[in-house]
Amino acid sequence: MPAPAVREHPFTLIVDGPVDDDRVLDALFEAGCDDATFGSVDGAGFADFRRTAPTFLQAVRSAILDIESGSDLRVMRIEPEDLVTMAEIARRLGRSREGVRLLITGERGPGSFPPAVSRVRSRSPLWRWVDVAAWANPALGHRDPVAALTASINAALEIRRQRSSLATREQRFVATLVG
Repeated sequence: MPAPAVREHPFTLIVDGPVDDDRVLDALFEAGCDDATFGSVDGAGFADFRRTAPTFLQAVRSAILDIESGSDLRVMRIEPEDLVTMAEIARRLGRSREGVRLLITGERGPGSFPPAVSRVRSRSPLWRWVDVAAWANPALGHRDPVAALTASINAALEIRRQRSSLATREQRFVATLVG
């Protein structure tokens, strides 16, 4: 059986910690992050990766392990973010905002567009990209093979981040939710 094809996977990790410190950058490079560009915007650190691996999951997993083993940085999430506006949906689907509005209202396309999950009553509701991508695959022929995986990784990272602020009883309850 042939080995899976190795390919380059681009993604961004949002990190907590000093990504602009030369010592930290040297340690990250030594830990295997020579395929990333580090920076910060408005105090939020990030690492733009172009990691070569057989799968997206292997690329992201190894990048997280490299960052966290080579420094005091902590990975907070992977981007692109799962919560999206109508404008971001349009960008990701390669359509106009008006075209997406028509899909949302059912005036175009097959209908059954996923409902907004946040700010439902505002002028700028938010949808989960994983839901939109799942709908868009059969409805529009748009395929995002990493949407569900990205949402799952972000959920796991958020649980990990919140765990320390929960009491033992709350931790057990959360554990029952995730199986």
